[in-house]
Amino acid sequence: MDPLLDPALKIAEFLLRIKAVRLEPKKPFTWASGWKSPIYCDNRKILGHPVMRTFIRQQFVEKINKEFGKPDMIAGVATGGIAHGVLVAQEMGLPFAYVRSSEKAHGMRNTVEGDLTQGRNAVVVEDLVSTGKSSLTAVSSLRDADIEVKGMVSIFTYGLKEATEAFGKAKVRLHALTNYNILLQQAIADGYISEKDMAPLKRWREDPAKWQGVGEVGDQGAAAGRSMAGKPSK
Repeated sequence: MDPLLDPALKIAEFLLRIKAVRLEPKKPFTWASGWKSPIYCDNRKILGHPVMRTFIRQQFVEKINKEFGKPDMIAGVATGGIAHGVLVAQEMGLPFAYVRSSEKAHGMRNTVEGDLTQGRNAVVVEDLVSTGKSSLTAVSSLRDADIEVKGMVSIFTYGLKEATEAFGKAKVRLHALTNYNILLQQAIADGYISEKDMAPLKRWREDPAKWQGVGEVGDQGAAAGRSMAGKPSK
């Protein structure tokens, strides 16, 4: 890995190399929502690579300080944002809390876990943003707990129009360390995909809910896909 690479390209190259991100336009994945997708992202794999894990932590810290200033606390979104959020909070010397995907079924029935008396504002750490649904649900839970959300940082975003509109409506600033366009740029440079793969990859991002694979509607071989546990909810 070239240490002189732009950080966003460096992270994209690493995600491709460890297969945290997989690009397969000819054999699309099927998300739990039923969407066909030529890309699948599992940023949890980063945690097994200490050098890049530390690099991403430092990039988060720099992004937070630059875009939001030092918050009172860091909040991670379950589950992918929790580990990275803890690392960021430790580095910044800040309290940490995390937001459950749903209300706890017993005890205090919390949605937000942590000592919220330690501060009144937070920056939210996410691993991945797709449609923005679960990410913004976490923001809503923090606001319901009287925590001011200064903004959100994520490792990766698909840059979907749906998410951009949702974050704008919710008045939440999102800053990702790398994104879909940068990933495709790096994937071409490193030979993970060819130029002819770019057209279906770009078409998917334009309308992911209707995209059916290479050849679009009628290409049954591509449309069959493979079932994956991920879903476009973040």
